[in-house]
Amino acid sequence: MCGVVGLLIRDSALESQLGSLLVPMIDALDERGPDSSGLALYADHGAAGEPGEAEHLRISLGSDAVMNWAFVHDGLVAACGGVFTWSPFGAGVVASLPVALAQEFLHALPAISPDIRVLATGQHVSVLKDTGRPIDTCQRYGVELWQGYMAVAHTRMATESAVTVLHSHPFVPTADLCVVHNGSFSNYATVRRALMTQGITFDSDNDSEVAARFLARRLSLGDDLEEATRWVMKEMDGFFTLVITTAKEMSVVRDAFACKPAVVAETAAYVAVASEYRALAELPDIGSARVFEPQPEEVYTWSR
Repeated sequence: MCGVVGLLIRDSALESQLGSLLVPMIDALDERGPDSSGLALYADHGAAGEPGEAEHLRISLGSDAVMNWAFVHDGLVAACGGVFTWSPFGAGVVASLPVALAQEFLHALPAISPDIRVLATGQHVSVLKDTGRPIDTCQRYGVELWQGYMAVAHTRMATESAVTVLHSHPFVPTADLCVVHNGSFSNYATVRRALMTQGITFDSDNDSEVAARFLARRLSLGDDLEEATRWVMKEMDGFFTLVITTAKEMSVVRDAFACKPAVVAETAAYVAVASEYRALAELPDIGSARVFEPQPEEVYTWSR
């Protein structure tokens, strides 16, 4: 079944409340996806000690194996010889480091542990994934305290693949690009094989990861976000609601039959999308919001 959530803040005064707005949305969709969850946060500024915005990169790491992240940290410090911030969250960490250090950092990871995977990279995005009930994840990692200008989240009921950290959404196939998906794709194995012949690698056998990497491939060929999304609709068969975010945009699209639910609330202060209206009900000024269901095969995009 699964649940998808997206929240784009337009009024900068609300950026300090992003987490407290996001958690009730996730809580409302907890029963749609009790197996696991994932959240992506977009923010201009991180913890004290991060490099300048134009010079830093955030790298989110995760693993399906039990990992001693303190050991990983010490190994990376020894390998890179550089300074970076390190924010553990249980099933993974988010590191923030100078761009100049990124190649050494990523090159050192396999030698420290082959089980570590890069969940996300970007100047703005940080990703948290974990198994178990989504609301428990929010409480465990203090999500209500998050600050930023945009977030996307997913509550997962597994149907196509295993319940693990690496099978959880969002998928981030290229810098600052996140994809969450409610539904299923029937021809994902065929598309996956075609992408692999082009040198594209995968971290899971999740059908949603295939859609994310196909989207990233189209963007790398020069498509804008709407064009790339239409290619996903053209090449991948199935039923879906997709929420897609970049550093500056949030998009939502549904399949030709609109089989998977979605509702949007738009105000001057924010744009929010969720699988059900009840996830929007506690947002500020919701009574005066423009609320609507996205039409089939129409790509809706909002910018900061």
